[in-house]
Amino acid sequence: MMVYVTLVTSAAILLIAYVMAMSSKELVRLLISLELMFGAVFLALMPLFTIPNLTTQAFSIAVLTIFTSGGELMILIAAMVTFSKKFRSISTDDVVAGGDKI
Repeated sequence: MMVYVTLVTSAAILLIAYVMAMSSKELVRLLISLELMFGAVFLALMPLFTIPNLTTQAFSIAVLTIFTSGGELMILIAAMVTFSKKFRSISTDDVVAGGDKI
C-alpha cells in the first residue's frame, strides 16, 4: 500500500513540475521545476529499495540519476549566468530561437 502512495505522490509532483515548467516566465522557475522533476524521479526510486532482489539495480539507477541531476544542475546554472550576462535579465521573454521571438 505504501508503495502505491509513494508512486502516486511522485506522479503528482512530476505533473506539478511539468505544468510549472510549461508556464514559467523566468529561468529560475524553470530551474526549480526541473529540480522538482528530478525529485519526483528520486521519490519513484524509493520503492525499488524495498524489494530485496532489486536493491542492486535500484542503487545503480539512483547513482546514475544523481550524476545526471548534478550535471544538469551545473549546465543550467552556467546557462543562467550566461543568459543574465548577455540580456541583463532572467525572463524567458528575451529568448529568441531561429530568429523568431518565443
